[in-house]
Amino acid sequence: MSTPETSRFVRLRVELVLEVDDQNAVTKAALRRIADDTTMPADERTHAEAAVTEDTAEALAYLVDPFDLVSEVPGVELAQASWSSERIEYDPDSPEWDLDEDDVEEDFDGEEAERAG
Repeated sequence: MSTPETSRFVRLRVELVLEVDDQNAVTKAALRRIADDTTMPADERTHAEAAVTEDTAEALAYLVDPFDLVSEVPGVELAQASWSSERIEYDPDSPEWDLDEDDVEEDFDGEEAERAG
């Protein structure tokens, strides 16, 4: 099914909203992960420890690794990843958080229209 004009690369967009019930547990887990990373230079370790101690969102960024999400998927290799975390105001009843209104779906429809036309 693959043709020379078809790219082998796929962008997978995932958005998660996590509710943190125990900030201390998240921070401790991030500090453990940093401590276990023997390849991290000392100055980077100091910066990372300060960041995860001050901000739970930073701690989560150290704990959630995109490679872990796809490492067991057969036939794929992670080529590039970037991710960030931030504190947000969240109201699950707000239309702003309606998962049915996905920007990717709109992009896909537009691409399909271009190919058909």
